[in-house]
Amino acid sequence: MPHIRDSKRLPYSCEQMFDLVADVDKYPEFLPWVVATRVRSDSATEMTADMLVGFKAIREKFTSRVTKDRPRSILVHYVDGPLRDLDNSWTFEPDGDGRCRIDFCVDFTFKNKVFEALAGQYADRAFRKMVAAFEARAGDLYGSNSSSATNVA
Repeated sequence: MPHIRDSKRLPYSCEQMFDLVADVDKYPEFLPWVVATRVRSDSATEMTADMLVGFKAIREKFTSRVTKDRPRSILVHYVDGPLRDLDNSWTFEPDGDGRCRIDFCVDFTFKNKVFEALAGQYADRAFRKMVAAFEARAGDLYGSNSSSATNVA
């Protein structure tokens, strides 16, 4: 099962970053490969959502249950789709002066071992591209201050 983790300090509040990550409806506007999303249900503490991802002619739909603890964490649990398993977590911790430290972790397993081996070669690069998209979106929404972002992993 591929496991990828990243940690960053960003010049945004935990509340701002939590809201950005929890706004699944906006993902097609800024996340690479996300073609469409549909929120089936949403409350302050839980969401069920579908995400259609695509690359060239390939399209796959994922359904996830999202547990939200504003502004501390977002946990995503795989419900249905082309994978055997997919879990990811976001944690947001205050880091002084209105900044926050974000820890992001994703674990996934493909149903097809051959596909998993192929995808595993590109997973880290794809993951980094998606994390960069969230960071760029934060800059667009809350003001760009990219010189203040630091990796802490």
